[in-house]
Amino acid sequence: MARFDLIDEGWLPLRCKNGGTVIEAGIAEALLDSHEFTDLVVELPTQVPALLRQVLLPIVMDALGAPADRAEWKRRFAAGQFSQAEVGRLRGYLDEHRARFDLFSSSVPFAQVAGLEATNGETKGSGLIVPTEATGNNVPLFASRTEGDVLPLTPAQAARWLLHAHCWDTAAIKPGAKGDEAHVKAGKTTGNPTGPLGQLGLLLPMGRTLYETLLLNMPIGTRAQAGSPQWRAVEPAQANWEIRIPNGLLDLWTWQSRRIRLIPEPGPEGDRVVRIVLAAGDRMRTIPEWEPHTAWAFKKSAEKASAADRRPRRHTSGKAIWRGLEALLALERTDASAGGSVETSTLLVQVGGLEAEGILPDEYPLRLSAYGIVYGNQSAVIEDVYHDDIPLPVAGLRRDADTYGLLLGMVQQAEDLARAVNHLSGDLRRAAGLAPIPWDKAQRPGEQVLHALDPVVRRVLARIQTEQDWGVIQQGLLAWEITAYRAARETAEPLFAAVPESVFTGRQLRRGSGDGASTSTYSLGTAEYNFRAQLNKILPAAADARREQAMSTSTDRADTVDTAT
Repeated sequence: MARFDLIDEGWLPLRCKNGGTVIEAGIAEALLDSHEFTDLVVELPTQVPALLRQVLLPIVMDALGAPADRAEWKRRFAAGQFSQAEVGRLRGYLDEHRARFDLFSSSVPFAQVAGLEATNGETKGSGLIVPTEATGNNVPLFASRTEGDVLPLTPAQAARWLLHAHCWDTAAIKPGAKGDEAHVKAGKTTGNPTGPLGQLGLLLPMGRTLYETLLLNMPIGTRAQAGSPQWRAVEPAQANWEIRIPNGLLDLWTWQSRRIRLIPEPGPEGDRVVRIVLAAGDRMRTIPEWEPHTAWAFKKSAEKASAADRRPRRHTSGKAIWRGLEALLALERTDASAGGSVETSTLLVQVGGLEAEGILPDEYPLRLSAYGIVYGNQSAVIEDVYHDDIPLPVAGLRRDADTYGLLLGMVQQAEDLARAVNHLSGDLRRAAGLAPIPWDKAQRPGEQVLHALDPVVRRVLARIQTEQDWGVIQQGLLAWEITAYRAARETAEPLFAAVPESVFTGRQLRRGSGDGASTSTYSLGTAEYNFRAQLNKILPAAADARREQAMSTSTDRADTVDTAT
């Protein structure tokens, strides 16, 4: 009989702190030596939150409890690793629940339903839980594999994709399961939502080591409301499911959104999972307001919004996470420039509080990782996977700190530059007798500016994170403005070069009618003048530097003439 003990068998791919090599560790090694590892190294970025939330975080929190207060958090953080007493409690916990961590147990397989069968008796290929594989409606046009190809998964791979499915699986119709007759119609179960993480714009604070990452992702003071993880349920999961509210944070993290059975087959290289059964699982009545890994958006202003108006703030595909910095730094409900109001995740609020009390130093190299999945066609297929990672200065999480305004100002400058380039494009097109590019059609040239500035913004964030000398930071901001000015001008050059000769004379456009009518002239000259004025307004430090350089050059020339005379 196949067996795979997730506690001791290697299946969690971790990068070692010293040397950077990647090993596959069992749960015990990953946790007890968590100070020796930096990151999870996975096949698909969205596996990271699945492994943290479904396994590592709930084990630590259930065995040791979340920090009761900031003083306890400070003690754990200063230790840098689990104490001998904590190691002993973790070992005892894993031994106590070892039977529930066997991936192929005949009675209680981990995160599965023993003996699960579809009503039609069929099984599916293992590619069904691997988003990158061709299966069902999710078949890339030019994929090298087809749904009919066998995809043998090692036990380690199968375990990772199993947990990924519980978090991110697509919605729509699922096969009916024997034992779930109340929900099955014509052999199918309809109305299934996506996995719970698919409804969020996930935000995970990441530390220097796995140990610090675990600590940063545990809400302080939630010990009494933690609930219990799925493996501590008295009755193992059955084929039938229910619609309910999570009984606590550990239930939320280990939510069983699908009923799954992995079917191992022996082979020359060991057991492989080639076939599975996947059916509908528990449905969350609502995403609880204490979900710690997402920012929130409100359709109403901060003054009028209530908890009932909140919804998870989703990430936008193709948009760098720093472009939403306004929401990430909103420790309190704040009116957003795009309308409505926003509020950051409870974990970032917690980081802000730790920094304010001096528990987390200003120079701490915090990374913020963002994850999301973009679904298409009734959420039955995956169109895109979102992942971004930025250095986040913890001092920016205090509204009264200079760093807060500095960060928001820099991001606003980048967005304003993109708008300035788009306005330039529109003015030049009007001068040529064309309509501006619609905001929702094609790619407007402003996106090229943001693309060019992306690596610059990340370097500035990393520098601000570690630099404590405000004079040096100011010099860096001047360098940022000069670089941003150059990027905007370089993006604009092809726009000027592409215009026809007719734009020199320009065109007049009449707006409105009657006494309220107005006439505007669009030409190459007015477009250039307006664009230059916008750049000077958006980047005042760079404008001042250019004026000073011009005056210095003029003075040098005058001195040269006097000397010659």
